[in-house]
Amino acid sequence: MTYREAINFGEQILAKEQIADAKNDAWLLLAWVCRIDRSFYYMHMEEELSEEQSSEYGIALKKRAEHVPLQYIVGETEFMGLKFKVNSGVLIPRQDTETLVEEALKAIKPGMRVLDLCTGSGCIIVSILRNCAGVEGHAVDISKQALNVAKENARINNVTVHFERSDLFDNVRGTFDVIVSNPPYIPSSDIVKLMPEVSGFEPLEALDGKEDGLYFYRKITASLNACLKPEGRVFFEIGCDQGEAVSEMLREAGFEEVRVVKDLAHNDRVVTGRWAHTKAEQTGAAPQE
Repeated sequence: MTYREAINFGEQILAKEQIADAKNDAWLLLAWVCRIDRSFYYMHMEEELSEEQSSEYGIALKKRAEHVPLQYIVGETEFMGLKFKVNSGVLIPRQDTETLVEEALKAIKPGMRVLDLCTGSGCIIVSILRNCAGVEGHAVDISKQALNVAKENARINNVTVHFERSDLFDNVRGTFDVIVSNPPYIPSSDIVKLMPEVSGFEPLEALDGKEDGLYFYRKITASLNACLKPEGRVFFEIGCDQGEAVSEMLREAGFEEVRVVKDLAHNDRVVTGRWAHTKAEQTGAAPQE
């Protein structure tokens, strides 16, 4: 089988199983297995794959035809122009989440302490540190497997992050200038409606936001006043229909300058606010001891 024939064969296999971008995925799997780029392909498209390459390509196609996410098969993905390792223990970083990082970076300055709650692959905190020098980065997750992946991503991207296994704030110490979080926010009943790559393979605990999808926003918001420095800021990624509800939570908790930011598809994607420490004290909403 030649390289050209392999692409056509792969596209047919994946299209039969209703893989959305069958031709592109067939190419990406071939490029990964054979360690080639487009230039090599066009110069050698009529050359034969080795038996080993053909076998590995067939195995990769079979996995993708079963709707295993491409990123889990190749073991990595790109986010904010950086490479990140991924496996079935973490959510696959998505372009939507880049909006969260970009907004947080507008507020983050050298010398600040930043906390990433529900860090998963670590893509958010690692990207922040790569784009703003002199920041003290902290990150927590309840999953030991996720933390192992995040630590590896910090290493390969050459940043120092203080990782801690924690159920939200349980093992968090100190206060922070900025807290960022992409918590689970899919309502439980909606998970089965997601594309099979997500519902069947990505970790349920990183998706399930309980009955209405807002469970973790409530829990996090209830503790923000004890963990943010005065005038500190929080940045949440949200589902596209959750902007109003999460914004109201922050306002009721004493936050000001609350606003919703849209992603590149013009969907609500981030809610941010500033901890109005002085105002909260005056209204009786001071940080708890």
